[in-house]
Amino acid sequence: MTRRIHVIGIGAGDPDYVTAQAVTALNDTDVFFAMDKGETKDDLVALRRSICERFIREPGYRFVELPDPVRDRTGDYRRAVDDWHAARARLWAEAIASELPNDGVGAFLAWGDPSLYDSTLRILDRVAAHLDIDYDVIPGITAIQALTARHRIPLNDVGEPVLITTGRRLREHGLTGTAVVMLDGDCAFTQTPPQTRIWWGAYLGTDDELLVSGTVGDVGERIVAMRADARARHGWIMDTYLLRA
Repeated sequence: MTRRIHVIGIGAGDPDYVTAQAVTALNDTDVFFAMDKGETKDDLVALRRSICERFIREPGYRFVELPDPVRDRTGDYRRAVDDWHAARARLWAEAIASELPNDGVGAFLAWGDPSLYDSTLRILDRVAAHLDIDYDVIPGITAIQALTARHRIPLNDVGEPVLITTGRRLREHGLTGTAVVMLDGDCAFTQTPPQTRIWWGAYLGTDDELLVSGTVGDVGERIVAMRADARARHGWIMDTYLLRA
């Protein structure tokens, strides 16, 4: 029989972001697979466990933690990501085959929404090419939604588009209009004009949440300092921001 997998978006950090559809999927799951990214991110696995403890009515499930393959950050970016995804796919296929019965139901819990800057769906496509699985996707509250809600701002200007991009591409192409920037480890916003408006947030939806807004000229250096301090204290950081030219 085909193994079934749920890919469950669990929101940006606040357990209250978990949807009713996600709760149904959580209660349908026998085995949860989680990536172990080392001691500095143990709390991310702990948050996943706490969500299960809160919402699963009859706890007969298991957690299987998998060591995350090391990603090469020195060579070609796209090739390194492809190799990393391939290594993850091999690891996941082995774990699903050994830990999940043929008629069992497994799940991966994705921060935010599985469709937005998350590799889970791409990797499961690779797994499905070699292992008989069927998976569905339960959408979640994205960091973008949490960011705009916490700052009480609309995502777009009237009748205008929004670009969702990365810090690397912001540095390469600059800013026009409105952009949401994710995966920015080097504070690329500091290279935008000082009058650029920024709404920044880190650890959104958690007890450690940080929020700053203003112009890059007024608050940019403050964000850089806060980000460095938070990363040093926690060992990791997840942040995103919205810019308007």
